Formats: sequence, C-alpha cells, structure tokens
Amino acid sequence: MLPFLLLASRAEDAAAEDEYAAYLRYGGLDERELHRVRLEAAPLPALDLSRYSGVIVGGSPFTSSDPPEHKSPVQHRVERELSALLDQLVALDFPFLGACYGVGTLGSHQGAVIDRTYGEPLGAVEVELTEEGLQDPILQGMPQAFTALTGHKEAVRLLPRHAVLLASSATCPVHMFRIRTNLYATQFHPELDTDGLVTRIDIYRHAGYFPPESAEELMANARRFTVTEPMTVLKNFVARYSR
Repeated sequence: MLPFLLLASRAEDAAAEDEYAAYLRYGGLDERELHRVRLEAAPLPALDLSRYSGVIVGGSPFTSSDPPEHKSPVQHRVERELSALLDQLVALDFPFLGACYGVGTLGSHQGAVIDRTYGEPLGAVEVELTEEGLQDPILQGMPQAFTALTGHKEAVRLLPRHAVLLASSATCPVHMFRIRTNLYATQFHPELDTDGLVTRIDIYRHAGYFPPESAEELMANARRFTVTEPMTVLKNFVARYSR
C-alpha cells in the first residue's frame, strides 16, 4: 500500500505526538503507512503525489482568518505552502482530508468566507449529516446525528457554491464539506477521543481558546463523554483511497 501523508503544524511535541498516534490508531495505519511532515519545523519538501494514497492535514494553533500582521513568519510560510499544494490537489481531485485547520486551508483556497462568527469552545457537539452527507461514501455507516469533539476560533460562514455541505451543528453551520469528488474538510476532529481532548486542553490552556482558569473544568467535562463515531470518517477515508 502506498502511504498517506500527514501534514502537521503543532509546535508542542506532546500535542504533535498525540495527534500522530491518534491518526495511526483510528486510521488503522502503522508508521510505514502514514508519513508525517511537521510544517512548523521546516519548509515543506518537494512532493511526488504519485507516491501517496492521500493527503491529510491535521489541526493547528494557526488561525487562517487572522489579519496578516498578526500572523508569524512561520504561519505565512505554512499558508503559502499549503495553498500551492492545494492548487495541485484540487486540479487532480486528489484524495484530501483536512481536520479543523483543513477547513481554514481548503475553505480559504476555494473561496469560502472564514471568520470567527461560528467558533466553538473545546468540548463535545452534536453534529448532523445533511442529505448529501448521508449519501457520501466517507460518511457511510454513520448515524445521521452523532457526538464529535471540537474546539476552534474560526469556521466557515459561507461556502462557495461548488462546495457540497455534508454536516452541520446548531452552533456551526459548516462542520464538513466536499470539493469535487475526493477533497474533504471537517471542522470536528475525526481523530480525537476524550483522552486526546484532555491532553489538548492542558497543552493549549494559554492559547486563547478559553480562559486559562477554566481548563480543569473543561477537562472534567470532557471526561463525561465517550466519542466513537467521528473516527469512522478517518477509517472510511483510508479504506476508500488506499492503493
């Protein structure tokens, strides 16, 4: 099997390693089958897409809709590199799954309006599939409504007409969409379980997602949930595009 490629941008080693382990676990992959590039650490190397089954973009502390002057040089570089890569991926209709930050990257690339109107705090949300979502192969086997874990400052406020809306929540109208046939983005995290969310709350307590003093309460609340359905997205993506 050709490996998948995970493009990560979490500078904190604990968060980066936990994310990679989650993609391995819930994708049913081993380290030979999921190559990782940490974009925050070094420029994206030249890629031969014919060597990969698909591309996955993980979550990130970067916020796409921030004013340019508020972005670091590293964020500007990562955004340029991902935009150039998406030029190729969209043209080829190459398998792509962007989780959380993937909404900001694929959405921005395709002309979506992204801002802080529909941000959601770290925690569990009820996500509901649209009629198109119920028919999409990446969402097969999932119930129409399910609990997912999320936490994001920005979200899509308006999708371009050519995008297909696949899932929504009461507080965030665009939780998943598709471009062409094979490019997907989710606002919720298809790789994230309760233990992973607790880890991220602890690591990012001073990152502006929530008041730092509320971290312990958020972690206690997170432990109340058992989340299993969103991982089906990742499992289906791997199964559909492995080659």
